[in-house]
Amino acid sequence: MAGLTALQALRDHGAVESGQKVLVNGASGGVGTYTVQIANALGADVTAVCSTRNVDQARSLGANRVVDYTREDFTRLDVRHDLVIDIAGSRSFTKLRRVMKPEGTVIVVGARMRYAVFGPLKHLAGTMVQSIGRSQKAKFFVAQIDTADLAFLGELMETGKIRSVIDRRYGLTEAVEALRYLGEGHAKGKVVIDV
Repeated sequence: MAGLTALQALRDHGAVESGQKVLVNGASGGVGTYTVQIANALGADVTAVCSTRNVDQARSLGANRVVDYTREDFTRLDVRHDLVIDIAGSRSFTKLRRVMKPEGTVIVVGARMRYAVFGPLKHLAGTMVQSIGRSQKAKFFVAQIDTADLAFLGELMETGKIRSVIDRRYGLTEAVEALRYLGEGHAKGKVVIDV
């Protein structure tokens, strides 16, 4: 699902083209690691936003530039992007606009689970409302399982253009611990439960 989400966000909803600038906010998790790699494979110039401990990983996945959000406010970059893939949901649309080209698009893929009742819906709704009447647009989607897309991802893996990043492995008896770790929101790639 992470790979499908990344692919569909970039290609289908973001209409990314070779040479365009793509910013990935949340570049170190499951969806983020695939997004950086797929954007790179599609010929985009990629800016990855992550924490200090994930900077080297983002570079190794093909990011052209990496911003450590603990040291620098990525919404103050002097680079303007055609497409922002917002996985972390850590900035408002108003702030994301600063790093977007006038006709740029932000694709909201995720958000923090800081709102107990509504989860990420507050961020999603706020982003959509703030984009009304602007030349810069916001979009949201739910990834669809598609055989052709799975085959495309398989080809990218076979050719070495993308790979799965595995942070930790747990046994089935440790599933609760695995889900707790995943819920903290700091996994570097995917968490695997061996059955």
